Amino acid sequence: MDRIVVTGIGIISAIGESVESNRLALKNSTTGIGTLELFETNYASTLPFAEIKRTNNSLKQQLNVDALNITRTSLLAQHACNQAILDSNLTKAELESADTALINGTTVGGMCLTDELYQDANRNSTTSPYVESYDLASVAIYLQELYNIQGICNTINTACSSSANAIMYGARLIHQGKAKRVIVGGVDSLAKFTINGFNALHILSSEKCKPFDQNRSGLNLGEAAAFLVLEKESDCKNKKPYAILSGYANANDAYHASALSETGDGPYEAMSTALAVARLNPNDISYINAHGTGTENNDLAESAAMIRLFNNVPPFVSTKSLTGHTLGASAAIEAVFSILALQHQELYPSANSVQPIEGTGLKPLATFQKAPVKHVMSNSFGFAGNCSSLIFSIV
Repeated sequence: MDRIVVTGIGIISAIGESVESNRLALKNSTTGIGTLELFETNYASTLPFAEIKRTNNSLKQQLNVDALNITRTSLLAQHACNQAILDSNLTKAELESADTALINGTTVGGMCLTDELYQDANRNSTTSPYVESYDLASVAIYLQELYNIQGICNTINTACSSSANAIMYGARLIHQGKAKRVIVGGVDSLAKFTINGFNALHILSSEKCKPFDQNRSGLNLGEAAAFLVLEKESDCKNKKPYAILSGYANANDAYHASALSETGDGPYEAMSTALAVARLNPNDISYINAHGTGTENNDLAESAAMIRLFNNVPPFVSTKSLTGHTLGASAAIEAVFSILALQHQELYPSANSVQPIEGTGLKPLATFQKAPVKHVMSNSFGFAGNCSSLIFSIV
């Protein structure tokens, strides 16, 4: 079977607005987690967030957008997608070809305009400009129309594993001959709807998150967007691919609506099946970008799964300690981070973890390192036990 390769990447997050600025922040452990500044919420003064310090107006000006109902989510997606398309040298004709597909993963979608839609709903007007943009698929539809993409266009919403599943789905479209190239990724923006929802679950930390630490107290919400261009290796002989998407899998432990089983059954199945797809052994993995949310349940379950799978757990990190948890975008931005590790042969550190979780002895990598990197595993685990693992390999 022809290998699937990554020929373009683009990203915007709280630690940078480009691929290189994100890499520099990762190397230096520069956090994007801090004070919320760009919209009002009851929790702005009490909880830290990983906010992109760009107003919607400045994004619209940069992207030449003037429509009222284009959401922050769509603006972030356009920013990252533009980078990926340019990086892959996709032509206008290729974008508009029927064999180009677009798959987006998101949790929030247009719900960042909930307040505006609610205000309109209480007026005596017949409609609202925010109705169309509120739909979860509005981001993908906006990008589809923006680039005039004629191929398959879809949206995946599996919470925190959304963009990992978008990447998998894109690879399958190529393998099945339903697309020649696929733009895959994910996006989510900070919104009152999301903040209030996660606060109701009592999993937001009042301090900077400490993934895989015994004294972890919850996650920090963030916002980001990242997109990758996937193609068959044989179709891009004039390009220099970043990496091979060598393995991927999705599993579900069907344990609880918002928690993983303590034994990490779903994460274990996702990681072990991804290895089987890639035809790799556990000891072939050089580095793991863990899901690592900083919540009590997730970090314990993921640790248990890694211990079950690996005789010696390889260096692992949670980059959410710098970017915050960006929900549907998290798997896509962490895929970019995994690819950067391969491209530059370097391991990026976690932040804030001091004391290993009792009973596991696992401690994430705390310092930047140059090291041989051949295969990187990236984990993303969503609500209801929707667990996905991706493996990127050196070309």
